[in-house]
Amino acid sequence: MKLIAKLIAGIIAGILIGLYLPTWVSQLLLTFKGLFGQLLFFTVPLLILFFITSGIANLPKNSGSLLSKTVGIAYLSTIVAGIVAFFAASIVVPWLTTAGQTMSSASATVLEPFITMNVPPVISVMSALVLAFIFGLGIAATGATQLQQISDQGRDVIERLLSKVIIPLLPVYIAGVFAEMAVAGTVFNTLKTFGIVLALAVVLHWIYLTSMFFLAGMKSGQLPFALLRNMLPAYFTALGTMSSAATIPVTLKAVKDNKVNEDVANFTVPLCATIHLAGSTITIVSCAVAVMVLHNALEIPSFLTMLPFILTLGVVMLAAPGVPGGAVMSAVGLLGSMLGFGETAIALMIALYMAQDSFGTACNVTGDGAIAILVDSSRK
Repeated sequence: MKLIAKLIAGIIAGILIGLYLPTWVSQLLLTFKGLFGQLLFFTVPLLILFFITSGIANLPKNSGSLLSKTVGIAYLSTIVAGIVAFFAASIVVPWLTTAGQTMSSASATVLEPFITMNVPPVISVMSALVLAFIFGLGIAATGATQLQQISDQGRDVIERLLSKVIIPLLPVYIAGVFAEMAVAGTVFNTLKTFGIVLALAVVLHWIYLTSMFFLAGMKSGQLPFALLRNMLPAYFTALGTMSSAATIPVTLKAVKDNKVNEDVANFTVPLCATIHLAGSTITIVSCAVAVMVLHNALEIPSFLTMLPFILTLGVVMLAAPGVPGGAVMSAVGLLGSMLGFGETAIALMIALYMAQDSFGTACNVTGDGAIAILVDSSRK
């Protein structure tokens, strides 16, 4: 929650600096934004490579049927959530805002940073994704312990970089984005769309959860709303912790209260805390559509264009870092390579996502409870 407060402070500070302070102060923030963006984009392929390799290699062994059912349901849940979010956002966001027209204004003031630097990534995002699957599946099949140690250690290094450098500096990065928009005169329309898309994301979270528990109730023969009510302690705990992993004890108790077999609960809940991010996917897809509406260089794509992004995003979400904002950090590379997002669009995505990260996490862990019921019901 401190991170959200810092993010909001960064947004406010950026707006005030852009509106009331000399232009050189905004240029200084813009310079930091550019340099920080180079570090971020350099890190993303490494994040995908190490986290997905490590995630696949460390999947539980000797539990084939249970593992395949859990991973399959989690992936399908994430994909359906992303598709529904795309259609909902494509209808709602353009209807409620005219911000995209304002962003394209020819009279907008354009600032230039004092210093620019180009730090190209050592590997492309898609190459990192393919390589991660090759090594992850290869390690799992051959038991290559040294490669597994390298992937685990690489994952730990990148997670350390995220938690100690990139995540703490995000508020300053976001301040630069909003200072630039304040100087250009587009900031207030952007904030209007922020409110719309955040409310939309939370509404979609609850539609998703209601649907999942309705399906779980049909499969298990229990009342859907009773099942969902038992999961509320996990939901509200996740709102505070912003961490699926930290909420596992509460999620486990709630799942067992829903009469899920203890062995199934003990297997599915910790696994889903890592691989099931349907709530985060809803937010990322909704925010992506909103940024496309805001950004004059982008258009909302057709469903056939968006579907490959959602399918690939579902794979990336299987091994997103377990830190606040980890899901959107994993998605940054795909947004750039598959949807054409530039640095400003990426920064807006991060700001939008981080503002609701706790709600996305709460949706993730609550949905884990429905998956546990579905997996348990399929064994009977």
